[in-house]
Amino acid sequence: MGAPPAPKRDVVWVDGLRGIASVLVVTAHICRSLVPHLLSPASSDKLPPTLFQLPFLRCLVMGRASVAIFALVTGYVNSLGPLKKSRAGNADAALAGIAKSAFRRFGRFMIPAMVATILSWLACQFGAYNVAHVANSAWIRDTSPAASASFAGAFYDLFKNLGTTWIDGMNQYDRIQWTLTYLLKGSMMTYLSLFALIYVRPRWRMAIIAGMFYFKWKSGDCKQHPRMMLPETDIEQALVGFNVYCGIFLAEASIDADIAAFVAAHPILQSVGSASMIILGLYCCSYPEEHPEWAPWSNSMLHVGHWIFPAGVEYSRYYPGMGADMVATGVMFNTTAKKILSHRFLCWMGKLSWPVYLLHAPLIRTVLTWVLFGASVRPQQGKDANGNQLPPGWLPIANTWVVVFALPLFYVFLYRVAGLWASYVDPWCTNVTQRFEELVFRDDAKSEKPILLS
Repeated sequence: MGAPPAPKRDVVWVDGLRGIASVLVVTAHICRSLVPHLLSPASSDKLPPTLFQLPFLRCLVMGRASVAIFALVTGYVNSLGPLKKSRAGNADAALAGIAKSAFRRFGRFMIPAMVATILSWLACQFGAYNVAHVANSAWIRDTSPAASASFAGAFYDLFKNLGTTWIDGMNQYDRIQWTLTYLLKGSMMTYLSLFALIYVRPRWRMAIIAGMFYFKWKSGDCKQHPRMMLPETDIEQALVGFNVYCGIFLAEASIDADIAAFVAAHPILQSVGSASMIILGLYCCSYPEEHPEWAPWSNSMLHVGHWIFPAGVEYSRYYPGMGADMVATGVMFNTTAKKILSHRFLCWMGKLSWPVYLLHAPLIRTVLTWVLFGASVRPQQGKDANGNQLPPGWLPIANTWVVVFALPLFYVFLYRVAGLWASYVDPWCTNVTQRFEELVFRDDAKSEKPILLS
């Protein structure tokens, strides 16, 4: 007999965690656009920190831990069902599920991302990013593509970017999609690991997964990405490797009877240990992206990183990755934290995390940019030494009251659009994947009802 379905309590808190991570990604990109000094722990080495430059509070404006959480959730959610079936003695059913889930994962990732890219491409060609090109925000300008030079060139650019998104992470119409190729690799890493270990005894499987976590942690030596000028291997290890294996390990631990009995027998250790993990994890997630030497707390973390991280890695990726793992581990063993994350509002946010991730950057560069910069006038720069008129300066941001009212309304608008996406686009993408599955799968492999992966 097959293993029973996973109880709702096993994954509902994960939806809440994913919901918080998704909204923090949006907040991080807005802060990067409007207040980039928050990326540092202080505005300079001579000035004291502002409120959101302090540890813990700066987690609200940092986005790298959120991407690490997405990788961890990938490992956790996609391995929980097969691991339960394996422990119930139904490894063959687990293998069948792994094969089908791995096939569907491509449709789950690639089709919605392609739709989002096409929409951003249309916006670009029809001039929706024109205000963004001259806005007084480096991030908005740098991530807003220019329209193609010709009709044929526009379609060439579209098909080129639809491919390079998955080849090297480059997508000029939506640059934040660079993470998708790594998260897709994380999914395949999960399925391949489960395929290799599904017949292994649970204790040995946990030991091997822990070993893979350590291997990915230690193998984060950098090599320069050929086009993005980013440390490629560092990104893959920090955002995918050890976070995915942490998620698989937590999934295994969450259904282990001996671990559950030990935790139940030591309630004080459970409460203190899990709370300490969450606090320490949030502290690690606070590590700044720029100039950690400007504040004593981050400078001390910089020195500690020399001892605990592999040589040459980017600490601003490893610290949030490690912090995300610690937070998730603490939450899993903390009843109060799981109850908070299981609130229906956070779970609703978690259900919309995928469309929010795909839509928020184009909407920031269009709708939010129009509101914050569209009514401004570019200031004149005067003339150069030869008497030639200098080009006008960047569009200044609107007054403070416009920003105060516009930002909350933007979040409402974003989640409304994401809800429409979840109601109409996601089901269409699922249907396309299902139809392709029916076309290519063997008849004896079509009996199981298709599922939409989380």
